[in-house]
Amino acid sequence: MNAIQEAQGLGQAIWLDYIRRGLLKSGEFEQFIEQGISGVTSNPTIFEKAIVGSTDYDEAILALAKANKDTGEIYETLAVEDIRSATNLLRPIYDHTSGLHGYASLEVSPVLAHDTDGTIREAKRLFVSLGRPSNVMIKVPATLEGIPAIRNLIGEGINVNVTLIFSLDMYRHVMEAYIAGIEDLVKNGGDATKVASVASFFLSRIDTVVDTSLEERIRQGQEQLRDLLGKAAVANAKLAYHAFSQTFGSERFAVLRAKGAQVQRPLWASTGTKNPAYSDVMYVEPLIGPDTVNTMPPVTIKAFLDHGHAADTVGLGFSESEQALAELAEAGISMESVTAKLLDDGVKSFADSFEKLMAGIEEKKARLRAAEHVHPGVSIGTSISDIEAALVGLDRDDIVGRMWHKDHTVWRPEPAEIANRLGWLSVADLMSEQVPALQSFAREVKDAGFRYVVLLGMGGSSLGPEVLRQTFGSAKEYPELIVLDSMIPASVRSVKEAIDPAKTLFIVSSKSGNTTEPLALFQFFKALVVVAIGKEKAGQNFVAITDPGTPLGKLAEDEGFRRIFLNPSDIGGRYSVLSYFGLVPAALAGIDIMTLLDRSDSMREACASCVPVHDNPGAWLGACMGTLALKGRDKLTLITSPGISSFGLWVEQLIAESTGKDGKGIIPVAGEPLMESAHYGDDRLFIFLRLQDDDNSEIDNGVERLRASGQPVLILDMRDKYDMGGEFYRWEFATAIAGRILDIHPFNQPNVQQAKDATERVLQEYTASGNLPSVETARYAAELLTKAEKGTYLAIMAYMHETPGADKALMELRRKVVERYGIATTLGYGPRFLHSTGQLHKGGPDTGLFLQITVDHEQDVPIPGKPYTFGVVADAQAVGDLEALRSLGKHIIRVHSRQGDVAAISEFIGNLV
Repeated sequence: MNAIQEAQGLGQAIWLDYIRRGLLKSGEFEQFIEQGISGVTSNPTIFEKAIVGSTDYDEAILALAKANKDTGEIYETLAVEDIRSATNLLRPIYDHTSGLHGYASLEVSPVLAHDTDGTIREAKRLFVSLGRPSNVMIKVPATLEGIPAIRNLIGEGINVNVTLIFSLDMYRHVMEAYIAGIEDLVKNGGDATKVASVASFFLSRIDTVVDTSLEERIRQGQEQLRDLLGKAAVANAKLAYHAFSQTFGSERFAVLRAKGAQVQRPLWASTGTKNPAYSDVMYVEPLIGPDTVNTMPPVTIKAFLDHGHAADTVGLGFSESEQALAELAEAGISMESVTAKLLDDGVKSFADSFEKLMAGIEEKKARLRAAEHVHPGVSIGTSISDIEAALVGLDRDDIVGRMWHKDHTVWRPEPAEIANRLGWLSVADLMSEQVPALQSFAREVKDAGFRYVVLLGMGGSSLGPEVLRQTFGSAKEYPELIVLDSMIPASVRSVKEAIDPAKTLFIVSSKSGNTTEPLALFQFFKALVVVAIGKEKAGQNFVAITDPGTPLGKLAEDEGFRRIFLNPSDIGGRYSVLSYFGLVPAALAGIDIMTLLDRSDSMREACASCVPVHDNPGAWLGACMGTLALKGRDKLTLITSPGISSFGLWVEQLIAESTGKDGKGIIPVAGEPLMESAHYGDDRLFIFLRLQDDDNSEIDNGVERLRASGQPVLILDMRDKYDMGGEFYRWEFATAIAGRILDIHPFNQPNVQQAKDATERVLQEYTASGNLPSVETARYAAELLTKAEKGTYLAIMAYMHETPGADKALMELRRKVVERYGIATTLGYGPRFLHSTGQLHKGGPDTGLFLQITVDHEQDVPIPGKPYTFGVVADAQAVGDLEALRSLGKHIIRVHSRQGDVAAISEFIGNLV
């Protein structure tokens, strides 16, 4: 017996808070039923994601559009068909339990939330449209205008799911409306045994709002309030259950019970945990008991099945719950005000989702009716049969479904660094709930007069934010976002000179919390802030993003940081762009993070387990990447429209660290100049990320020539820059799939520590002797390039300050190498690339030729509290990486410029080829 079935034995029904056509048609919904699920709920947000974010409905939308149905008619037709299908699948449960279980819910239009008569008419019309099934519930919001509608509908024998209940006072009105409706029904000769209702009490949103207020008070010194964090929602629900027991245990209802009336069961809604610091079953385990329903999103159902415990708990802790709410009131947090605002926000949120749904259907209608609507931009020649075979294999082995169930055996027999690294699959659910708080924090920072936000991080902590910075910039009146992920003294100085420390908020970002570079940079900038505003206030100019329980988290507490964001610990750094690591800096720059997450959600829906693998954009891209790499086309060459040119920075790390190990891997080639096809070998896969309405004419022509020459080319279209949210998700999913095909572990980085250990040894030697070890250097790279042959690539590792001049010079080097030697080139600025492509260099295919470029530091910068400078650390990292690569037998040379300027570098570049 699983946890769901155990909860059933205790009187609680578990419903699924999710619906889409693919789920119903694929057999996956029946699997939920087999596990014990006995109902399903929907809402405008769920339908918006399902219809707009997937291809499930495309055929039906096109047919309805051709039949001249308007957008509203199309939506209703789709929704009604889904709910009708769900009621059919649930009907055996309804019959077996004599009408107690087996319900599906459909919501009246949220624009009618404050229209009593309109709600009644709409509910009745929907009930008729559905064919009057006895196991459907019509959802009506718990607004003042909704209460009389509830009574009317119950009185006419229509099942009602009352939604958006937050306050105890409103809940009492809901129960009164239900009982009065049953009394009306009986009075008019109706059959009370045929009517059912649930009252949907929302949970996680309450904690999100209350916790935000508590955290603000805690930051102001009211540390005693910390014990109240995460307590409000469950306490509120337990008091609601107490009110339920009293109301439906009354003599008044006893009369109706005798006539066969059911109680109106409390339904716990919004039960997916939204705070990553909390248990993922915190809205399930404490609220199990008789005559209750819990509707859960799939991820919460999976968590409950995996490690949940079922016990009769809902009636326990009533006095403690009363005490918790009383303490909140004493702290100045009015639950009445909180729940009133949540009701208003909830109605608006569903109305906004409905508007987005209508707009999304309208956009799909136009796109689907376009004559050119075919699978775009695919030109892979004879490899198509191999890719199709790979997709068949993925389907046969249910790889996508097993991924969604977080089955580590997709990649390895043991769960290490897999089972606890798949949180990225559903992190948008957590982050969407945090958007209002993040936007509020961004306004707080802006209003406090901060003019700059400087992110101090490396690898996964910095590359996503850097892509967002370069793509979107900062919104008007928001601070300028600067990303510093380098120990090169010139880079550190350039940031120092660009900012006013007193007006700068620094984000110290590290998953592990002990990454050398951001901690050293923190010490440097903290000293500047102390000078500018004093030691007592300095902490307010810093924010930390890290996992729970890390040294950085402790440091942030001790230093009095303005805010600490604890990220879900089950997300690896390179998969973290859609978590706090990417969204906090994005919000502070005024980027619309909700739209970014919405686009990510749409891609997630398209990659869901119920989607046929051939139609899954993430699985399809991953199959192309992995299959072509196995055929020798392992140089994945990313071409981008100008407006999104920085995307390659993020993709490089994702692919390189995920696949470059065990002597295998895909070599991501980003930022390389687009050349004529004659200069390319047969080891390439070209992927063009094309931004609509960007200036693509020259690139389009070049890509078309590549296709005509027979090179494999994929084109991924983006409507606008916010589609980057979807691309982040698509490429994460695809990389995990490619890892399966390549038979590698895509979530670890076994070789990264080698360079770190070597660097530590070099620093210890420097500390003891005052000197770095001498390293042999070369003047030219001619000897290295004599080893260039089919399938090799040149990795340029430039330990220097990144400037437009340096970019131009190194781009010219790449161009000359491709022209003369016909091999792929990659470029990484050190030490940043050590946290990106460094893993691939050491653990990937033995086809790399490594050119390390170092320069003298004209003005070094000391690190406070350390016996060495930033320049020494950067040089030690270069030496350490050199030693690590040589120890592995890699072909590497080092060239050094004593002037350290672009002119000197250009001079020896001119002699490299």
